[in-house]
Amino acid sequence: MEAGGERFPKQRQVLLLFIFLGGSLAGSELRRYSVTEERERGSLIANLAKDMELRVEELATRVAQVASKGNKQHFQLNYQTGDLLLNEKLDREELCGPTEPCILPFQVLLQNPFQVITNELQVIDINDHSPVFFENEMQVKILESSPPGTAIPLGNAEDLDVGRNSLQNYTLAPNSHFHVVTQRRRDGRKYPELVLDQALDREERPELTLELTALDGGSPPRLGTARLHILVLDINDNAPKFAQSLYEVQSLEDTPVSSVIATVTASDLDAGNYGAISYTFFHASEEILKTFQLNPITGDIQLVKGLDFEAIGIYEIDIEAKDGGGLSGKCTVTVHVVDVNDNPPELIMSSVNSPVPENSAETVVAIFSVSDLDSGDNGKIKCSIQNDLPFVLKPSVENFYTLVTERPLDREIKDEYNITITVTDLGTPRLQTQHSLRVQVSDVNDNAPEFSQSSYTLRVRENNSPALHIGTIRATDRDAGSNAQLSYSLLPGPQPGPDAAALLSIHADSGQLFALRALDYEALQAFEVRVRATDQGSPALSSQALVRVQVLDANDNSPFVLYPLQNASAPVTELLPRAAEPGYLLSKVVAVDRDSGQNAWLSFQLLKATEPGLFGVGPHNGEVRTARPLSERDAPRHRLLLLVRDNGEPPRSASVTLHVLLVDGFSQPYLPLPDAPPQRAPPDRLTAYLVVALAAVSSLFLLSLLLFVALRLCRRRGGPGSLGGGSLPEPHFPGHLVDVSGAGTLSQSYQYEVCLQGGSGDSGFNFAPNFLIQDT
Repeated sequence: MEAGGERFPKQRQVLLLFIFLGGSLAGSELRRYSVTEERERGSLIANLAKDMELRVEELATRVAQVASKGNKQHFQLNYQTGDLLLNEKLDREELCGPTEPCILPFQVLLQNPFQVITNELQVIDINDHSPVFFENEMQVKILESSPPGTAIPLGNAEDLDVGRNSLQNYTLAPNSHFHVVTQRRRDGRKYPELVLDQALDREERPELTLELTALDGGSPPRLGTARLHILVLDINDNAPKFAQSLYEVQSLEDTPVSSVIATVTASDLDAGNYGAISYTFFHASEEILKTFQLNPITGDIQLVKGLDFEAIGIYEIDIEAKDGGGLSGKCTVTVHVVDVNDNPPELIMSSVNSPVPENSAETVVAIFSVSDLDSGDNGKIKCSIQNDLPFVLKPSVENFYTLVTERPLDREIKDEYNITITVTDLGTPRLQTQHSLRVQVSDVNDNAPEFSQSSYTLRVRENNSPALHIGTIRATDRDAGSNAQLSYSLLPGPQPGPDAAALLSIHADSGQLFALRALDYEALQAFEVRVRATDQGSPALSSQALVRVQVLDANDNSPFVLYPLQNASAPVTELLPRAAEPGYLLSKVVAVDRDSGQNAWLSFQLLKATEPGLFGVGPHNGEVRTARPLSERDAPRHRLLLLVRDNGEPPRSASVTLHVLLVDGFSQPYLPLPDAPPQRAPPDRLTAYLVVALAAVSSLFLLSLLLFVALRLCRRRGGPGSLGGGSLPEPHFPGHLVDVSGAGTLSQSYQYEVCLQGGSGDSGFNFAPNFLIQDT
């Protein structure tokens, strides 16, 4: 709660004028119910469901509430029957005081749709209070010289009931001197006047005692009595007289205590003790005695308790001036309490709907009422909330407001709002009340899962163990609760390929991917699957991401030698002319490795040779060349053991044996003799195909060579003997007739120019086949 003259230029303000809102009920039927006071708790007032033409079950579904002014809840609603019941005993005098009729307004609040129905309950008075005199005994002094008809005001009685049950008249016990007349004040209160019927004689009867009775109009009537002592005084022919019979003063309700708010003055023409005047309250109520104090000498009326306009707006004070002889005069002081802005506005929250679902427009968040006990501008109210919130205040019937959403809310942007409702009056200074309200936004499944990237690449090395965790695919969902709980599943990739379910599995909750079986790089280098993330909302939303799994090569394949063949029935023998120069290409080892990358990088090494230093092998191309010129001392047959090694970790290798036969010329027959039977290689379809192809090519080549040589030998006269005649004479090869070209690899063409000589030395032939072996 805060008072102050704050300005609100940046806030949306809704001005509440109670007079204007009184007209907002036009078009709605105002129902008035009645009940007598002091009824027991739980007593039936009416059936609201029937009066509002609603089914009983609608009261619960529409969250019906009964709201009444203030913090007390006088009513309760039975949702099973629709009956409106009393929540407590009602005391009409406590609720309304002297006001008649006693009306308790209440509202029935309905939601879905929002509706306010205004009703009234009239509390009917019963005669449960008797008239009570402020003084049980009163003393009246009257001059013996008073003529008949003299009227003397007496102290009145008070009855808290109203209407017929209130105080109606006064009676006096039968006597020969006086009777009583019931008079009415301007404020409606009734008081008795004692009227003299017969002249008095003090010497004959100095005093009288009578009984004064106050009666109400109830059935049966109630009464209150007071004893009246009448003293007959000796003659004092001048009574005190006030300067005016009625004083009217105004006093602000925040007037400080001990302030003098009025001064009354009376005069008496008598002298001496008969002219000495003292002032007293005349039959003042308990409230007046608690609030004011009268100086008996000066007539100053002093404030002894703070005024409250909202409690009592006007005081009527009767003052008596009495002289020393017992005569008195009376006047009335009317004190009008002027309202000041001393009551801040009051806000009563009727209902709060929190959390509010997102994406909903025009949703009622809260219903509340405002009031201010002050009057005039001090009681005019305006309501506002912060300007930067997606909410708006809408006035409803009477003094009710609804707080509704101005536009659909988005929980992912903001999931909670702190709303401060400020209620300010228009008084001076302005007072305000603030009420803080925390509104939470509930989630709606309006966001699909999102992957951090549209595609992922995972790498796994081949020969992995089954159920190996190869990676995790994660998605996020901006929603909350079950709407953000994700489950993962696998879908086939966009391109035709292996069945993803046979290769991978995914953990439905964590998104962890596992390889179901060992992968083989040589069979499958990469494949693609799609991962779908689905939330648990209703309806469920999902999204997909592409996962490419690359199988990394492992060095699990040894090099395979394509040439020279190692599993043939006879070893491969290479012919080497003795006239070959250093660097002469004898052969080339051709090998492959099914691995890739550096696992397939092959290097060649000469492990063992019959004649060390005669041959060398290229470390990268596998070419076997002569390292020096041949001599007569070199053995005619040589066996080379070559090693082919890959570059993997750990490295794998294969060995190959190459047989070399030194010849003086290519016409010299030879019969290669294997040193050892070839080892049988394990069956391999690809190897078999390659071996068959190479064997066919080699056989055709040898057959062509033999046929060609045989034809040439038969045409020559006096040529050398047949091939079956044993060993051939060693021919002489002129160095300039042997042309060795082919510094490259076996993937290139090699041409051999060979000259066979007889005795004359001028016969020869050129043989130039194209021998092509490609490295695959």
